[in-house]
Amino acid sequence: MATTSRLLTLLSLLQARRDWPGSVLASRLDVSDRTVRRDIDRLREMGYRIETTMGPDGGYRLDAGAEMPPLLFDDDQALAVAIALRSAPALGAGIGEAAVRALATMRQVLPLRLRHRLDAVEVTTVARAGEAPIEAVPLDVLLTLAQAVRDRVTLRFDYLPRGDGDPRSRRIEPHHLVTSDGRWYLLGWDLERDDWRLFSAERVRPRVPQGAPFVPRALPGGDVDAFVSARFKGADTNEWPCRGTVLLHASARDVLPFAGDGVVTAVDDDRCTLEVGSWSWGALAASFGRFEVAMEVVEPPELADAFAVQAALFAAAGSSKDGDRRGS
Repeated sequence: MATTSRLLTLLSLLQARRDWPGSVLASRLDVSDRTVRRDIDRLREMGYRIETTMGPDGGYRLDAGAEMPPLLFDDDQALAVAIALRSAPALGAGIGEAAVRALATMRQVLPLRLRHRLDAVEVTTVARAGEAPIEAVPLDVLLTLAQAVRDRVTLRFDYLPRGDGDPRSRRIEPHHLVTSDGRWYLLGWDLERDDWRLFSAERVRPRVPQGAPFVPRALPGGDVDAFVSARFKGADTNEWPCRGTVLLHASARDVLPFAGDGVVTAVDDDRCTLEVGSWSWGALAASFGRFEVAMEVVEPPELADAFAVQAALFAAAGSSKDGDRRGS
């Protein structure tokens, strides 16, 4: 192996894991330990910080330097980074311009075979029907929140209202940054309200200086994903407060695309059951109406009662419209 090629291979190995015994590097490069030592010295002369580790398996470790050195990626790593940069608008963080510049820099040095594969990936960020457009969180805000979570220091910030109105001052113990569907949230213990709260990060405007350090509290259940998912559902646990099952006179194939997080079970070619949840019995009953087919309540009785209430409300709405037409 030529010296330049060997140096690039050695650098790639050092980037792949934290510690490398010298003998293992020599074996991977098919050279002597002495050649490895000389190559390590050459990389150090180029500005790479490579420490020598002691012990029976003494070897080398690539550490961070004052500046970012040139990086080596294999094909899959290069494509993963490039696709992530192309998907930056969907992340909801204010890094769009930096991502575009980084992608242009990276694409320029990609081998032609990888450039063709990358160019085939076109990413378009589309908001779900009925959702407001995603407002990117300023990068400095995101970093401030992340540092407060890492350093476990009390955070003071102004929380912007959704509409008109004045910002509200908040003081919390920040515990986690959470992202969901391109939106960022800060999970923390609200010191004024003495309870856990979830804040939309794009509405947070941090104040300086930050507050005193704190000892992290135990999150109920201990699972951030489950806790936040429960808050999204308006419940204390990661389960819908109301859950029921109906028999739909429609095939499972036709129901599945619209079932969301529900459970579809085929009964025969033309019927299936759908078990799904919602925040109230009325909302649950109304949600089944989107299928516009005959249906029967399987369980529980509360769902059957909710259907009766919803039927009366819909009938009243239809009657009022008929009355308007007759009066005109």
